[in-house]
Amino acid sequence: MTGAAAAPAEFAHPALFYGNDEEYLAGLVPFVTDGLALDQPVAAAVPHARLTALADALGADAAQVTLIDMNEAGRNPGRIIAAVLHRFADTYPDRHVRIIAEAIWVGRSDIEYPACVQHEALVNPSFLGRAGTIVCPYDITHLAPAVLADARTTHPLLWEAAARYPSDHYAPDDIIDRYNQPFPAGVDAAEILVDSPADVPIARHTATAHALRLGLSEDRIPDFELIVTELITNSIEHAKSPCSLSIWRHTDYLACEVRDTGHITDPLAGRRPATPGQFRGRGLLLVHQLADLVRTHTGPTGTSQYALLRLSGPDQF
Repeated sequence: MTGAAAAPAEFAHPALFYGNDEEYLAGLVPFVTDGLALDQPVAAAVPHARLTALADALGADAAQVTLIDMNEAGRNPGRIIAAVLHRFADTYPDRHVRIIAEAIWVGRSDIEYPACVQHEALVNPSFLGRAGTIVCPYDITHLAPAVLADARTTHPLLWEAAARYPSDHYAPDDIIDRYNQPFPAGVDAAEILVDSPADVPIARHTATAHALRLGLSEDRIPDFELIVTELITNSIEHAKSPCSLSIWRHTDYLACEVRDTGHITDPLAGRRPATPGQFRGRGLLLVHQLADLVRTHTGPTGTSQYALLRLSGPDQF
């Protein structure tokens, strides 16, 4: 006798369009309280100011919600899937979870945005087969029309103050391809050629000297050394060819690029959480956790991985 097939896990990923603070709370507070009433785990990962307002509106219910400051946890959009969404959801593998995840807000820079919108496009495939609802708020009053158009392309469902409906423009693969863009070229970049694993120590030492000269603080040097090591090692191992490392200052960042002749065909590379007992394949994941921003430009003729660390100056995240 053959048993009935299990029902597919229900997963929803709506964009919530809000025009003001009242609409923000009117859309999200019931989402939280309804989940709590159903005994569903709930997390809210939003920028700090929004987090405070949401907690105040929830009152005593806020104590039952995992509150996450997205200014910190999501300052690199490439770490959100593994370090925010899955870190929470995987704590409850057999339960429907509810997550508020505001990854795009006013103040995100032009260089961050491609990574932000690619993140949104990858949420659905990263949760394939899982149960949950991840709602992503969008400020329709202050975000650019192009950003809202992209939200319709990265989210299969749209929530507004008076309506909820499927998106007619949902096409996440188009977004992944469109924002597969090179980072602005470095001015007076120092370039280091790396032919084999034996060259990694001297490349790392040379890169560190350049980083200090360009203003990276001493306390970020260990992060930078790990980033450089992992990017170079990953490049040599997977591209099977020499690579080049370039370092330069881009506005308030130290930028480094590792370029090779390989082609990354998995857009979730570095964003997918490691599985228990996984000892290999963590390099790009580690880079995403350590860097303040990671961008990738890849194609049949080669790949550039860009990792940025903030230099001195006011925190803009």
